[in-house]
Amino acid sequence: MTSVPSPSLAAALRHGPLVLDGGLSNQLEAQGCDLSDELWSARLLADDPGQIEAAHTAYARAGARVLITSSYQATYEGFGRRGVGREEATALLRRSVELARRAAERAVADRSAAERSATDRAVAERAGADDRGAEPVWVAASVGPYGAMLADGSEYRGRYGLSVAELERFHRPRIEALAAAGPDVLALETVPDADEAVAMLRAVEGCGVPVWLSYSIAGEATRAGQPLRDAFAVAAGVDQVIAVGVNCCEPGDADRAVEIAADTTDKPVVVYPNSGEEWDATVRSWRGRATFDPGRVTAWHDAGARLIGGCCRVGPERIAELAAMVRNH
Repeated sequence: MTSVPSPSLAAALRHGPLVLDGGLSNQLEAQGCDLSDELWSARLLADDPGQIEAAHTAYARAGARVLITSSYQATYEGFGRRGVGREEATALLRRSVELARRAAERAVADRSAAERSATDRAVAERAGADDRGAEPVWVAASVGPYGAMLADGSEYRGRYGLSVAELERFHRPRIEALAAAGPDVLALETVPDADEAVAMLRAVEGCGVPVWLSYSIAGEATRAGQPLRDAFAVAAGVDQVIAVGVNCCEPGDADRAVEIAADTTDKPVVVYPNSGEEWDATVRSWRGRATFDPGRVTAWHDAGARLIGGCCRVGPERIAELAAMVRNH
């Protein structure tokens, strides 16, 4: 029996859709974690990393094939406000990748063991079959927008008053630290502004890791108001970008966005919207009703989506349903 190396994520996307995980924060809250801190889930990288690994594991067991790290709100500036020095902050960024990697490797090992117990390997060997093991689980290192560091909601507005060069200088050190930790891809996610997307794409140049670019949107525009077609176009000719799309948005808004992303860039599309509920910052609670429907996967796939998951308030149960839809598609 031979062991076959896992394909790159970009290669895997050429063979069909893959399921992303769901909202990390809601799963951590379900596990009893307090996320009221400005660092949000990033605080647990130092205080309780086992909870983060457990959350990743919950999604992997639900069928997620790509796990997104807890580094969305982890920045040198944010850690610095808490008295965390640069060396320690680098270690915490690296830890975010290590925790997701451990959960990914455990998921593959568990699935391989289950397959071995369910299949007569002797028959397979006599037939000359290879033991290819379970399908791989990839790790995406989250790179959130500048506004996530501010923790004031500006990640849903953009237009921070900074130049592209200033934003590039902000993002580059964290990107370098995350890339050095060895993720399979960098997730440039919840980006509200096409100008920030340009800065992030400049910051990832030379890091040696592929990326996906995912905007936060409202209707057919970025949160900063740029038309989606213009926003996606900034990544169209960038070979390092293996997928473009949207996240942390209304499920209904994602429908048209997938079509525009595919048509504009001719790249695989990534889509992982919220549950459909809305965050009320005044009372600090969610309101409205969930409208996330795993049944949308067929339309998203037909329009070009190849990385499909959920964001805020989409938990393991919904990801399990989505994974079943992908398997049956």
